[in-house]
Amino acid sequence: MLITWIQHKLTPKQFLIFSAILIGLTAGLAAVFLKFFVHFLIINIEHISANKPFIIALFPIIGIALCTLYIHYLNGNKLGKGLSNILYSIAKKSSILPKDQTYSHIISSALTVGFGGSAGLESPIVTTGSAIGSNFGKTYKLTYKERTLLLACGAAAGIAAAFNTPIAGVLFALEVLLVEANISAFIPILISAASGALCSKIILHEDVLLQFKLQVPFDYNNVPFYILLGVVAGLCSYYYSKLFIATEHYFKKFEDKKTIKVLVGGLGLFVLILLVPPLLGEGYHSIKLLSESHPSLVFNHSLFPLSTLSKPVLYLLLLVVILLKPIATGITIGSGGNGGNFAPSLFLGAFVGFLFSSLLSDLGIPLPISNFTIVAMAGLLSGIFHAPLTGIFLIAEITGGYELIIPLMIVSALSYAVSKYFMHFSIDMLKLAEKEKIVTTNTDSYLLSNIDLSTYVERDFLEVPVNVNLRKLIELITLSKRNIFPVLDKELNLKGLISIDDIREIMFKQELYDSVTVKEIMHAPKYIITEKDDIISSMKLFSESHLWNIPVIFEGKYQGFISKSTILEKYREVLIESSIE
Repeated sequence: MLITWIQHKLTPKQFLIFSAILIGLTAGLAAVFLKFFVHFLIINIEHISANKPFIIALFPIIGIALCTLYIHYLNGNKLGKGLSNILYSIAKKSSILPKDQTYSHIISSALTVGFGGSAGLESPIVTTGSAIGSNFGKTYKLTYKERTLLLACGAAAGIAAAFNTPIAGVLFALEVLLVEANISAFIPILISAASGALCSKIILHEDVLLQFKLQVPFDYNNVPFYILLGVVAGLCSYYYSKLFIATEHYFKKFEDKKTIKVLVGGLGLFVLILLVPPLLGEGYHSIKLLSESHPSLVFNHSLFPLSTLSKPVLYLLLLVVILLKPIATGITIGSGGNGGNFAPSLFLGAFVGFLFSSLLSDLGIPLPISNFTIVAMAGLLSGIFHAPLTGIFLIAEITGGYELIIPLMIVSALSYAVSKYFMHFSIDMLKLAEKEKIVTTNTDSYLLSNIDLSTYVERDFLEVPVNVNLRKLIELITLSKRNIFPVLDKELNLKGLISIDDIREIMFKQELYDSVTVKEIMHAPKYIITEKDDIISSMKLFSESHLWNIPVIFEGKYQGFISKSTILEKYREVLIESSIE
């Protein structure tokens, strides 16, 4: 095969660069195809529906149903959704994504969003690009670190192609997916993102891309209001995240009743879109209208006649959209559709920024509404994904310059800080932290996440009955090679611990052997490991306690001990394997 021949001719670093170019072009073309496909569906659905609200609102149900049928019957019911799926693969699956994800997310998200589902295409695009990079690395037998790098290259190319924003693509890969980055990792991602953006630049038209023209230059006198907007964006990010998670979680109870799940979600989405038309689809058209100061046109296809909107009614409708968007997106994804939160975060940001600046302008504080609308998009993206650099440079590239870089930095940083204060993890990381007990903040955390704590419980510690005296204890100690002993009752409940140091002063005083009991000598364990702990929290306990062995209690019963030396040895093995795999 040609690529195999090239691999033998190039050095490993040269082959990585070559791979980054191929992956960037492939992921870029995949993103371009998805964008075109969805754009084609939207245009034809508008033609079929003849802009009748009832018919338009019916199409999302069809899209979710088709997506569910595809996933269930043609994809083996195994489609991993969201960025958490990629993060899990990096942490637990050696950065290997299934081959079908190189195309399954394109099909399922096109059916969902193309038919009007209230979600974004960027998460499926990122997953597709990541799967392309992962499978390329697997095919050519690259190491874990190289596979992870190529996975990130595919994700960067996907974002770069979706918005024609190569720098934002690079920063997204570094902020959200990669746990560490050096120059050698940075260069392939740069090249891959540039390749993806090139596909977008050559093929996609402006009406498909999200682009803005800056209308008003930045005025430093508005800095206090950008600071206030940053706080508001952070609070809105927290609101969106919590409500989206709650809505998506609601559909878990229908997991074994897919027909009911689709019907409940489809009908809910039908009602929302019928009453609030801007919730239809990605919402990029609404964003453009707001940025151009045409808010009334956003509600053009409303069920009710809204040709002339008074400002109070308009502001109330904008607020309703802001409050309902996380529910609409949660229903779309939770009921069986496939999509992401990238586009919804930009959508919500535009509405928040427009409403914020319009209200202040009406109160006698003239603000550039278009600028605040655009900057707030970066704020919501930064707060929801905990990725401020991505938010800053995505909007800077979309607007075609860095005139707004100062307010972008202010709003994104404050939104991120406020959101993180209320919710330590982003939406996708929260799923891993709560369900899979994975924390992907640095390399150590990734590698330690691969260690299953329960398999390293040591059970060769001599157990001492709680009702024996010192004489019996001494007899038992002579049979053990350990220097710490768990004291148990008949139900295997841990009542205390005894160490050699606890009895050193009396162990040779035979006159005390029959009068001193174990209960008098033992001490309660200050530190224990339970089923709620993972490897990360256990290592923190070792660090805090300065102990080398900590007892393990699962469901209230003594199991054994976890040894610090065993965990460190296993970590060393994982570290070596990750570098040579």
